[in-house]
Amino acid sequence: MDKSWMHSDRRSKAYEFGVETFLNFAVENLLTTTHISCPCVKCVNLKLFGVGIIRDHVYFNGIDQSYKNWTFHGEPWEATTNASRNVEEDDGHSRYSFVSEEIDMDDNDFGDFGSDPYEFANVIGDGDQPVYPGCRKYTKLSALVKLYNLKAKHGMSDVCFTELLILQGDLLPEGNTIPTSMYEAKKTLCALGLSYEKMHACPNDCILYRKEYEDSTNCPTCGISRWKEGKDSILKEGVPAKVVWYFPPIPRFKRMFQSHETTKSLTWHAARKSIDGQMSHPADSPSWKLLDDKWPEFGNEPRNLRLALSSDGFNPHSSLSSRYSCWPVILVTYNLPPWLCMKRKFMMLTLLISGPKQPENDIEVYLEPLIDDLKSLWVGIRGVYDAHNGEYFTLRAALMWTINDFPAYGNLSGCVVKGYKACPICGDDTPSHRLKNGHKICYIGHRKWLPINHSYRRQRAAFNGKPEYGIPPEPLTGEEVLHMVENGDRVCWKKKSIFFDLEYWKYLPVRHALDVMHIEKNVCDSIIGTLLEIPRKNKDGIAARLDLLNMGVKTDLQPK
Repeated sequence: MDKSWMHSDRRSKAYEFGVETFLNFAVENLLTTTHISCPCVKCVNLKLFGVGIIRDHVYFNGIDQSYKNWTFHGEPWEATTNASRNVEEDDGHSRYSFVSEEIDMDDNDFGDFGSDPYEFANVIGDGDQPVYPGCRKYTKLSALVKLYNLKAKHGMSDVCFTELLILQGDLLPEGNTIPTSMYEAKKTLCALGLSYEKMHACPNDCILYRKEYEDSTNCPTCGISRWKEGKDSILKEGVPAKVVWYFPPIPRFKRMFQSHETTKSLTWHAARKSIDGQMSHPADSPSWKLLDDKWPEFGNEPRNLRLALSSDGFNPHSSLSSRYSCWPVILVTYNLPPWLCMKRKFMMLTLLISGPKQPENDIEVYLEPLIDDLKSLWVGIRGVYDAHNGEYFTLRAALMWTINDFPAYGNLSGCVVKGYKACPICGDDTPSHRLKNGHKICYIGHRKWLPINHSYRRQRAAFNGKPEYGIPPEPLTGEEVLHMVENGDRVCWKKKSIFFDLEYWKYLPVRHALDVMHIEKNVCDSIIGTLLEIPRKNKDGIAARLDLLNMGVKTDLQPK
């Protein structure tokens, strides 16, 4: 079929004749005049209209000239032709956009294609197979994605989902392609999934059974068995006592660059400029600029990734009485614009550490495979395909900092976060005071961070009965911290952080950041609980009054 009219002047007779030929072709193949994909440059086949509206759109907006294979309008699609590849690549609109709409995925989530960025089109043959003969609205793949989305959203069991599939197969006409079991559905959807590694771990968080310990059956540190112990105290050989799931980030970073639109977004930071001189994006931060200045070969490539790592424990069970703690480890890509980098589909789960107890300081045991991949990313991953520029390049990445609440901050950084020396900035000079009646340690030297002439510095009664004339200490650099932990300073540091294995980590000015949400929530709970005298939330108790009396502060509030 002649499609040269798509490049003609919209005022020409050739364009007018071509539009009518196209519309007649669409109506004949789709057997409808009211629900046809509009191929204009604004709708790009994402919206359905009647013939009249599509005719107006194509004349006023112009037809999408990259739409060379009319697959949305009944033309047979051949996955191996260059024409079909352009449909998928141009303007970043994927042929399988229904998948991203249903399960909040981006095009970068569609499997690992290796060196061929078009391999996905060859793997997913079900994307063109109708769910039953004559169906124009759903294919086998789109129907399964929608059903699987319902399963995840409403927490269906595998048995329930299997019975639902059987019922759907009975309700649809004969010849339908709905699978009859959960197993068959998973086999169909496996190409959309992410590969992961299931690693066995010591129940006491001593080691991961990988590398030199891969074939071990007992932990070399504590001697406990690798296998789970049954109720009859008999070891179930082959059933691990503890498992950690690792989702390698490198294949997913490769997939991010195989999406035209995502690749453009990943270099967004290179074109922006800070107008007011304020920090509105991590690209304005000292850590970002240090990477650019100290390693110019890294900073000169805008496609190199800057990452942040976040981890915290949560209870996956609905019962709040359960103390089960599961720890996900998530990577965030800061190359993306602010309105995208914190979207769920761009937050990359890399580790899932099972419970029942939290790993605490031994979390670095589980971070070993991730650190190995981060080392490889710093050296460079060759042969990454850039869909926007149509070329292969060497991808590098750097971890800029971690984001956690204060207890997890201590687990990842190795810093003491409890006791008399709990301030990571003040260290040995932390101004702490133990409350005799409250049996807690309070830290009352926070006024030193105020401007030197601030009125709060001179107030006595509102604080601890003393004025504050001290100056804030300078935070330790990464090199100073590394020197302290390597030379046995265990007063303020529990261990050497595993992140120091990264070549650049000791040079970063900010290595760990606190999650403000946790701080705001806890402070707000305490204030509201005290003001409203909420039971078990009120901080104004008999112990607090007695401690004020012992400190000589607000003696008029002593209990009677």
